[in-house]
Amino acid sequence: MKISYHGHSVVQIELGGKRIIIDPFINGNQLTDLKVENLNLDVIILTHGHNDHVGDTVELAKRNNALVIANHEISTFLSWQGVNTHAMHIGGAHQFDFGKVKLTQAFHGSSYTTENNEIIYCGMPAGILFMAEGKTIYHAGDTALFSDMKLIGERHPIDLAFLPIGDNFTMGPEDAAYAAKLLEAKTIVPIHYNTFPPIKQDPKQFIEMLENKNGKVLEPGEFIEL
Repeated sequence: MKISYHGHSVVQIELGGKRIIIDPFINGNQLTDLKVENLNLDVIILTHGHNDHVGDTVELAKRNNALVIANHEISTFLSWQGVNTHAMHIGGAHQFDFGKVKLTQAFHGSSYTTENNEIIYCGMPAGILFMAEGKTIYHAGDTALFSDMKLIGERHPIDLAFLPIGDNFTMGPEDAAYAAKLLEAKTIVPIHYNTFPPIKQDPKQFIEMLENKNGKVLEPGEFIEL
């Protein structure tokens, strides 16, 4: 399994001939190495409804005939736009042909702002547990620190965790480092930083804060194999 990072919260997973992307914010993301027109995808998974996470989902899903996995509200909203969706919700898991997906809680907001400045409610935000080939990946989405991260790590031993460190809208580096301690993931990768001025952070300083020194900074396009 090959897991790559592409700026902001964009993570791509490749396994068994399938390509899965999480939170495909590409157009407008100056940190990404990806281009929408070059992406071939089978599955899109969304953590919540904010525009910098839904991103280019509709265009990508329609062009690739990709399945979009998201909470019920986002799935309904996207299905009205002709997108093929699979609705889930917090605490629920589903076995797909490429792996198992489970949504965890996250403490954040979730809404989509249209071009007409209309705000669409998008249900509860989520984190993602992705389980395949005997490995577990945790994408925390946008979230504050919460104590049940310990429970998530105990119930689902995590090989690779993607944690937001940007502060202001999510956990900052100090809280993210404590989250890493609770989760006890084998490897921690920081996400959701440096895209906008309010979330400017030094990811290397975050890595130094980790009690187990088990972090890795991925530049856009870099990957880890599990």
